[in-house]
Amino acid sequence: MPERIYQIASGMGLNPNEAAGNIFVARAYNSSHQCLLIDRLFMLCPENNIKLVVVDSMISHFRGEYIGRENLSDRQQKLNQYLHKLIRLSEAYNLAVVVTNQVQSNPASFFGGDPNRPAGGNIMAHACTHRVYLRKGSKGVRVARIIDSPYLPEKEAYFMINEKGIAEAEVDK
Repeated sequence: MPERIYQIASGMGLNPNEAAGNIFVARAYNSSHQCLLIDRLFMLCPENNIKLVVVDSMISHFRGEYIGRENLSDRQQKLNQYLHKLIRLSEAYNLAVVVTNQVQSNPASFFGGDPNRPAGGNIMAHACTHRVYLRKGSKGVRVARIIDSPYLPEKEAYFMINEKGIAEAEVDK
């Protein structure tokens, strides 16, 4: 279990072992294993009353295994299939699903704008209800910017992560 869980639980006045005992962690070793773990969630979530699922780097294994333009269609179809399974899981069991993604450089934006764009293209973008771009700022401050949301305006929030959890951060603009 990551040390940060114990640190934050202690800072919030919770029993760290009890908090960590309520967290299930599974590491996917390839895209097929990741898909198998997502399929298994349909049994695991109702059995354990799980209300939050986090998939850290949904596209990482797919990018590493489906290399080249000739495999792009297969990759995107498989990715789309499992993103929609996560949507069904969320709706069926009334739980939140958080998916992290990678960014890639966009050389076309050399002369303006953010050179980073989300990996996975429209498949990833259309499967998400809210898209939030997280990045590190200066002096330990992190920035969360809403990129797309059906009802929230595009806006930035500044925060820090410390031993007590997430704290609001003041930023000079």
